[in-house]
Amino acid sequence: MAEHNDLGKEGERKAREYLQAKGYHIRHTNWFSEKNELDIVAEKDGMLVVVEVKSRSSEYFEHPKDAITNAKIRRIVQATHDYIMQFDIQMETRFDVVAALTTKSGGYKIEHIEDAFMAPIN
Repeated sequence: MAEHNDLGKEGERKAREYLQAKGYHIRHTNWFSEKNELDIVAEKDGMLVVVEVKSRSSEYFEHPKDAITNAKIRRIVQATHDYIMQFDIQMETRFDVVAALTTKSGGYKIEHIEDAFMAPIN
């Protein structure tokens, strides 16, 4: 497996651990609707929380949260709509980003951005 794939998988694992420690119930990870993927779908305080995880070994070029383009947001929102319909979800939904950055000591620095973006109107 390519090194960037390993980094992404480990970043997602660290993000799950972080969220669980903060009281989130993880419903699904790497959930697919057609070709669109939701990294983590969780619940907390009666809210559905869709989490996009961005892992990086450096902030040198761009912070991970800045890598989420409008096209990516549209794909996440479409997959979330499909998820809500498939599982008949009847709760408010929020979109978060978890940035997982490797540290020089080999660990991870986790940054959780709640309500990172909103679904586009159209």
